[in-house]
Amino acid sequence: MTLRPRARRGTHALPAQTYGESRLGAPLEVFRPAGECRVLVFAGIHGDEPESTITLSWALRHLAEPSPHCAVVLAANPDGLARGTRANAAGVDLNRNWPARNWSPEQVCHRVFSEDPRDIALSTGERAASEPETQALLRLVGELQPRTIVAVHAPLACVEDPQASGLGRWLAERSELPLVDTVGYDTPGSFGSWAPEHERHVITYELPVAPLEQHLRKLSPVFLDLLQRTDL
Repeated sequence: MTLRPRARRGTHALPAQTYGESRLGAPLEVFRPAGECRVLVFAGIHGDEPESTITLSWALRHLAEPSPHCAVVLAANPDGLARGTRANAAGVDLNRNWPARNWSPEQVCHRVFSEDPRDIALSTGERAASEPETQALLRLVGELQPRTIVAVHAPLACVEDPQASGLGRWLAERSELPLVDTVGYDTPGSFGSWAPEHERHVITYELPVAPLEQHLRKLSPVFLDLLQRTDL
C-alpha cells in the first residue's frame, strides 16, 4: 500500500463516514475499508483511555488509501474523550451497557490509579443498550459483519483472545505482549461478553502503562501493519 509522506500525517487523508451520534450530538465516525470488512478495530470506548485513540489514529494517518479489509472507529465514546471521563455524558460506562446475558443494572466501579481501590461508581445504563453510542456501534457491527473485532483499551498490557486465534497470536507477538484468555475479572455487559453470544470473534487489545511517545513508536506500527494486511 502507498503510505503518505511524513509531512502530511498531521491529518487523515481518508474520508470518514458517520454511523451515528453521541449523546451530546458528536458524530460517531468510521473509516471503511476498500473491500470486504473482515476486521473492525475500535478504540476510545472509555474516555479515560485516550492513548487507545491516539495510537490507532497515528497508524491510520499513515495511509494514503483505505485499508483493504479493516474498518476503524477511533472514538466510540467521543463525549467521554472530550471530557476526560471514562463514561459517556450521561455517566454510563459504555463497555458495561451492551445487551449481553450478563448485563446488570448494578453500578460498576473503577479506579484512576492502579494502586487505588475500585471505588468510583458509574452507571451501566437504565437498560442494556440504552445509550446512543452503544446502539450505533451495534448497528455498525451488524452492517459490516466483520469476522473479528479488535477492541483497543488500556492499561492492562495484554492481548485477550479466548480463541487464541492466528490474529490474536500475531498481535501479541508483534506487540511483545502476553496472549491471555481472560483479563482476570468479570466484565458484565461488556462488548467482550456480548460478542461471543452472537458468534462474533473479539480480541481485546490492552495497551500497557507507558508514555504516549512509546506507544506511537512501538505499537502504532503494529496497527499500521494490521491495517495493511490482505490476508485477514
